[in-house]
Amino acid sequence: MNKNSSVLPTPYGDINQFIQILLGNVRAVLGGYFTGMYLFGSLATGDFDANRSDIDVLVVTNKELPKKLISDLKTMHTNLYESGLEWAKKLEEAYMPLNAIRVFSPTGPKCPLVNRKEFLVARPESNWVINRYILYACGIVITGPPLKKMIDPIRPEQLREAVLTLLYNNWTPWLANSDLFRGEGYQPFVVLNMCRALYILKNETVASKPHSARWVIENSDSKWTKLIKQAMEWHYGDSPGDIPQTQEFMRYVFKQAGL
Repeated sequence: MNKNSSVLPTPYGDINQFIQILLGNVRAVLGGYFTGMYLFGSLATGDFDANRSDIDVLVVTNKELPKKLISDLKTMHTNLYESGLEWAKKLEEAYMPLNAIRVFSPTGPKCPLVNRKEFLVARPESNWVINRYILYACGIVITGPPLKKMIDPIRPEQLREAVLTLLYNNWTPWLANSDLFRGEGYQPFVVLNMCRALYILKNETVASKPHSARWVIENSDSKWTKLIKQAMEWHYGDSPGDIPQTQEFMRYVFKQAGL
């Protein structure tokens, strides 16, 4: 990776170049619907690792998008993914209207969501309470209005409710189905998500996954240390860690959460 601390909005020249390409494509498709583009995730929290991290992008629109524009966005993202650009294959992106970004609602409008090659239109899940917290606290403005003018502060009880909902709705099936761990990077991803869930529940604030993992190592049973360190050190191409122990760790987190 080309690292250049003098180039904004990130310290990485090649990522900045990709962001500018993405911004140009998004503006060309959205036209007058475009309000702003923002970075969250590890690029915002400061724990970005080129060998394992994604680029997390929020695009805010001034209103919900018509079907024709959504179709054009899907075509644009397919072309971008197939362009050969490295970071196009590690892009996670959401397109949300202003009326949906201020306060999370599980019944809010369906939005275009990009997860690498996948493009779908769906309602954002409870993880967007956590994402909004990161955007409000340290999100990076590429262009557009300040984030704190668009997002209401997130209260501790909202964070707790979001984590409990995510654990119960999204992660319960993983407790008994080892086949769900088969995708590359899924096992360490689960471990680090469990660490962040536990960190939020105990501290009522959000930290990056690596910071949360270090906190769990320092504040929980040492039996989890090897598993968590393996997840922290994992990079694409590495073998996954112990799946049965990962499921045991999940049950521990569920118990700590009162589930």
